[in-house]
Amino acid sequence: MLKKLSCSCCFLLSQLLLAALVCSKDHGNPANDIVNIINNNRTAHKLPKLTDSPGLGCMALQYVESCKSNCTSNNTVNCKPSEDDFTEIFAPNCGVELPTFGTITGRIVGCQHKYLEPSLAFSQVLVRDKRGLSVLQNKSHSEIGVGMVGVHKGPFFWCVLFSTGQTNSTFVLENRGLGIKQRKGCYSGSSLPCSSGQKFAPYPSNVMILSFLVYQLQRLFSNLLLPM
Repeated sequence: MLKKLSCSCCFLLSQLLLAALVCSKDHGNPANDIVNIINNNRTAHKLPKLTDSPGLGCMALQYVESCKSNCTSNNTVNCKPSEDDFTEIFAPNCGVELPTFGTITGRIVGCQHKYLEPSLAFSQVLVRDKRGLSVLQNKSHSEIGVGMVGVHKGPFFWCVLFSTGQTNSTFVLENRGLGIKQRKGCYSGSSLPCSSGQKFAPYPSNVMILSFLVYQLQRLFSNLLLPM
C-alpha cells in the first residue's frame, strides 16, 4: 500500500509540474496574449483577424524603448518618435530587411505605473477611449505587432503597430530574427518570454496550479503516514 501511494504521489507530481510548465510556456509572452485579445475583439465585430508580424512586434518594442522616460502622472505617453526613426533606428535594430518595410497604418501607445495582465492592459491602457478602439477596429489593417517593456521601479509601456502589409512579405526579419538579442521586454510573434530582467506579475493560473500541487502533496504525504 505504501509503495502504491508513493507511485501515485510521483505520478501526480509529474503531471502537475507538466501542467505548470505548459501554462508558463503559453503565458511567457504577454505581447502574444494581447494580439489574441485584439483579434478576438475584431472577430466579435465581424472584422478579419490580423496576422502577427514579428518584424512589427520588434519595432513596437523599439518604439516603447525610446519612450521609457515619458509616462505622465495620469498614465499617458508623452512621446512620439519621428517617422524616420522607424527606418533609420527601429528597423535596423530589429534586423528588418528595409526593402520589405511596409506601410504602418496605425499605432496605439500607452503606459501604466504598475504591471497589468494582458486583459487589463487591453481595456485600461490600449483601448481606454474611443480613439484607441477606432484604431484597433480599422478595416484597412492586415498585420499587427505588439511590444512591451518595464522600467526598473518605474512604469510599464505597451505599443501596438498596425500595417496593411502582406504576410511573410513585409517587415521580414533577417535570418528569421535569430540575430536579435532581446535584452528587455518582449514582442509578439516571438517564442521568447519577456526578459528575466523585468519582473512581471505571475499569472493567477500558475499560482493556482502550484497551490493545488502543494495541497495535493500534503494530502498524499498525510495518507502515507496514516497507520495501516
